[in-house]
Amino acid sequence: MIPHPKSITNTQGIIQASNLEPTTSIDETLPAEGYKLDIGSSKDGAVHITGGSAAGVFYGKQTWKQLLPPSLLRHTAAGREGPWPVQAQLIEDSPRFAWRGVMLDTARHFMPLPDVLRFIDLAAFHKLNVLHLHLTDDQGWRIPIDKWPQLTVVGSWRKRTMLGSTIHNAYDARPHGGFYSKQDLQEIVAFAAERHITVVPEVDMPGHMQAAISAYPELGNGTKVDVMEEWGISTHVLNMSDQVLEFCKDVLDTVCDIFPGEFVGIGGDECPHDEWKASPPVQARMKELGLPNESALHGWFVAQMADHLRSRSRRAFGWDEILAGGERTPADVLIGAWRGYDPISIAAQRGFEVIACPDMAAYLDFRQSEHEDEPTPVGTVLSVDVVYAFEPVPEGLTEEEKKRVIGCQANIWTEHMESARRVDYMAYPRLCAMAEVAWGKPPSNAETENFKDRLETHFQRLNALGVNYRPSSGPRPWDARPDALGKPRSMEYRLEKQPSVIVT
Repeated sequence: MIPHPKSITNTQGIIQASNLEPTTSIDETLPAEGYKLDIGSSKDGAVHITGGSAAGVFYGKQTWKQLLPPSLLRHTAAGREGPWPVQAQLIEDSPRFAWRGVMLDTARHFMPLPDVLRFIDLAAFHKLNVLHLHLTDDQGWRIPIDKWPQLTVVGSWRKRTMLGSTIHNAYDARPHGGFYSKQDLQEIVAFAAERHITVVPEVDMPGHMQAAISAYPELGNGTKVDVMEEWGISTHVLNMSDQVLEFCKDVLDTVCDIFPGEFVGIGGDECPHDEWKASPPVQARMKELGLPNESALHGWFVAQMADHLRSRSRRAFGWDEILAGGERTPADVLIGAWRGYDPISIAAQRGFEVIACPDMAAYLDFRQSEHEDEPTPVGTVLSVDVVYAFEPVPEGLTEEEKKRVIGCQANIWTEHMESARRVDYMAYPRLCAMAEVAWGKPPSNAETENFKDRLETHFQRLNALGVNYRPSSGPRPWDARPDALGKPRSMEYRLEKQPSVIVT
């Protein structure tokens, strides 16, 4: 099973399960997301799930599904004739982390609503409970804002799309885009909630805003631009006028109206200061505020947005760059630590709650092996073994600091994932490994060491669910992308040229 339960006690006998739906009950003395799955202890050989809450019952059902034949995961009735022999046993289980997440980038490549719902279903099957939904970036805007209608009229479409790494200068000449209606987003929220997944929406600011600036040039710094067609970081960022603050608050208000969860992502990452340094209005704003430099201005902006979200009873989620704001960074901001391992420790030591998602262990756009047919190979090699070896809580933290690492997540950036089928290939089976890391690896060394064996069995379930996963033997011929060449890099290069960033 994946994730593997904490405790399995086999009892005598094999039961013949004839009902796919176990009986259920709630016991609030159990952990809220915990459950007990009792198979066959009663005289009638019934299957019963006791959960600490409805979520615990749901996770117990996911475990029960994995104990039955994989054919039962299919949509049709084929192979559903019972009864099915199952070992009598008692499973007692609960997760290690409260935040067990996956980030899906819908800005670089738009994912249609049915594919998003399917993605959520698969995440829930693996007991993940957070979908971090990246809705805007330089290359596309995916959420409608009533007061700013051009965001979806103009900002949701680009004229063409870069193929592969920027170094190859190749393009797909077809326009690409799309956006979700408010009803679409509400459906995503409701569909996820039924599966005990919280959606954390993200609108990246003040950088990664070229799509918005293409729709409303007055939000920028004097340069008229189109929606970005290349990958990488745009130097075109928001100015710091009152109009920009009003715009950002309007966007966040819409986000809060649609998404009921506690956290709202504001990004705060990769914001070049070139335009700010060259902009008289921005420099005047800095002088007015008494700010010594552009980094301080960035910290001031993040604080403004976090304050506004707090007025809506929400908390801001930001990438670890926002730690550079120093004392200006609000204490209630949740940090997504991605630039290596150091920011996890730094955030926790400075009193912030933190989500561990370092690129070297959690970026599922990175290539899965050295194989020449890996599609658009970028980044360091991030095999399923590397993901499974990831420990979210670094050494050297005090017990109190360890508690601030409230979870981990995998990040799926979709520059090189043009379809749900490609997302499948890059996500699975590595997301299976991250799911077990987040839920908690089994206490038995034997079960930890046999993860790869359990994964081979799990592939039968993924087959039944129609997942285009990467086989252990390597990419299939049709998985290759000779038209979209990558830019692989070694771990030595990553550590030498882009070391874990120390934020002060």
